[in-house]
Amino acid sequence: MNFLRERMGKILVIVIGGALLLFIISFASQIGSSFLKGDQNKIGEVDGEKLTYQDFQKQFDQAKQQSGQQALSGQFTSYLQDMVWNQQVSQIILNKEIDKLGLVVSPDETAALVNGNEPDQQIVQYFGDPKTGKVDKAKLSNFEQNMKNAKADDPTRLQWESFLQQLTKNRLAQKFISLSTTGLYVNSLDAQDDYTNRNKLANFKYVSLDYASIPDNKVTLSDDDYQSYYDEHKSQFKNKDETRTFDYVAFNAAPSKDDSAAIKADIEKLLPQLKASTNDSLFVQVNAETKTALSFKKKGQTGDAKLDSVLFDQAKGSVYGPYLAGGSYKIAKLVDTKTGPDSVKARHILIQTGAGGIAAAQTKADSIKKVIESGKTSFADLARLYSADKGSGEKGGELGFFGRGMMVPPFEEAAFTGRKGLLTTVVSQYGVHIIEIEDQKGSSKVAEYAIVDKPIVPSSKTQTVAYSKAQAFLGKLTKDNFDAEVKSEGFTKKTATDVQPLAASLPGLDNARELVRWAFKADKGDLGDQVFEAGNQYIVPVLTLIKPKGTLPLDAVKKQIEAAVRNHVKAKELIAKLQAAASGAGNIDQVAQKAGSKVVPVQNIVFSNPVIPGAALEYKVVGAIFGSKPNKLSAPVEGDHGVYVFELDNFINAPSQNNAVRERTQIAQALFQRSQGAIFEAMKDKANVKDYRAKFL
Repeated sequence: MNFLRERMGKILVIVIGGALLLFIISFASQIGSSFLKGDQNKIGEVDGEKLTYQDFQKQFDQAKQQSGQQALSGQFTSYLQDMVWNQQVSQIILNKEIDKLGLVVSPDETAALVNGNEPDQQIVQYFGDPKTGKVDKAKLSNFEQNMKNAKADDPTRLQWESFLQQLTKNRLAQKFISLSTTGLYVNSLDAQDDYTNRNKLANFKYVSLDYASIPDNKVTLSDDDYQSYYDEHKSQFKNKDETRTFDYVAFNAAPSKDDSAAIKADIEKLLPQLKASTNDSLFVQVNAETKTALSFKKKGQTGDAKLDSVLFDQAKGSVYGPYLAGGSYKIAKLVDTKTGPDSVKARHILIQTGAGGIAAAQTKADSIKKVIESGKTSFADLARLYSADKGSGEKGGELGFFGRGMMVPPFEEAAFTGRKGLLTTVVSQYGVHIIEIEDQKGSSKVAEYAIVDKPIVPSSKTQTVAYSKAQAFLGKLTKDNFDAEVKSEGFTKKTATDVQPLAASLPGLDNARELVRWAFKADKGDLGDQVFEAGNQYIVPVLTLIKPKGTLPLDAVKKQIEAAVRNHVKAKELIAKLQAAASGAGNIDQVAQKAGSKVVPVQNIVFSNPVIPGAALEYKVVGAIFGSKPNKLSAPVEGDHGVYVFELDNFINAPSQNNAVRERTQIAQALFQRSQGAIFEAMKDKANVKDYRAKFL
């Protein structure tokens, strides 16, 4: 007890301190967890401002919806992702610059963009009178009054308010661009130089010794050779984005002959069933890989010459196949034939499906259709206001004339089978269309086919064999024996060079996104942590090179510049040879004779297009020619394809300019167009943009 009494104070301090420490650690771990979670969601950073994956994905989903495509190809997905990313980055950069400059758009300016003497072009498109090309003030005023009276949560009012906000943002951007480009000026000397570079002609003769005249195996490259070339061309080795290079072995899992034969046998069994079918559309949906809706097409529009030549003029119900087309076995049935118009002129209003689904979109479309039928509001005005197809909506819904095969099947069916003047609604994968048929032209026989396809794909056996080989190879590998094992097994090593972080496919590798994601998480020398699938191939990779963003070190570009360094070393030898030939020579013919070469005459070369016939682009050589004097033997010039000695015969000066003002205007326009992108790129570099999309996409 005495022991406890004497030490109670210390014990309490330790217990309480320990409890506090545990509390602090727990709290810190929670805070740290939230910070880590935030970092995990960070898809990028612009001048210290974080971009989250959630915001990016939200804008991407909106862009996808506006594109009107439900299933996006890999290439189009990459395009949309880049577009959304650039929009986010540019908006942050632009906002910061606008704030620094103190640019604002006053309420009066915003009002003038709508109701002023020179309204924004979008206002003219939405509320313009087609006859005058000017805004219909009464129509605009009526619309604005309706928006004021509408409820705060009315979708149309919210769209209008968002539109006004966007007008203000656009006006701010225009002000910034105007400030940035006002200083651009093209004077008469600029215009004269440009005109001269494009029209002054040079006639000359040259002697050349090609780099190919010295065998590569006769040239030994030293570290100093590499370093010297690198130092002279360092500005060329700036890497805009980090890239990765990896070696790999591919194991082919493409369909075998047995796979093809089995698929053909399967589809042959469906042929009598298709012939006996009484619901051909349902049969296609159930049995075909490509579930295309049935539609009438003219001869030559099916994309399959076999169908046109075999079935088009047969009796209804005739079948054909199996036949091979586009990597699939197919069978086909002629369902019906008839005579129909060749082209249709129509307009439409597209109502996309939202939270309420197709039923809500149909209800909205029916309401708009009733308003059109009542005559209270024109089709064109409602298209501008409600159509999700902004391209045609701005034109009052007008689609112009279109032929068969240009629209989705439900839309096409309604347009080509309905009568002129018909107002109807149809549902497609894009939403609900309100269609008005304005005109129909021509008359031709059309046919409707039911086509069932089965793509030739590898069987599970084929895939298993290829995967097993890849897995067995991966199991033998260590970080140091990749090349040795490739050689031992007799495999072919391939290389994916300078892979971009967001690449979805690579040369020879389809659907390689998962493989690319691995490459950007791995370290140099790492083996793939699994066998990767890319199209019909199984891939075993090893990461061999990481090129960071910024100026690349010599080691990272050594292989890349090897050929250029070798040519540079060869040039020294060839220059010495031509110098010796030129020593004591009175003209270029003597140089050619002593150098064992020939004189090549060249006529009418211009500075702006430095192409020497037979040698392609030679910037240094042509530049030297235009800086020389006639009838004077030049010193050797190191070009891209060899070393040259030339003798200028004469210049033919450009004729006088007919319209100097027009020349200046054209140059100024080109300069202005380039400047906007250049200004943004300069601001982007300064903003220290960090792109982490490769970890998410």
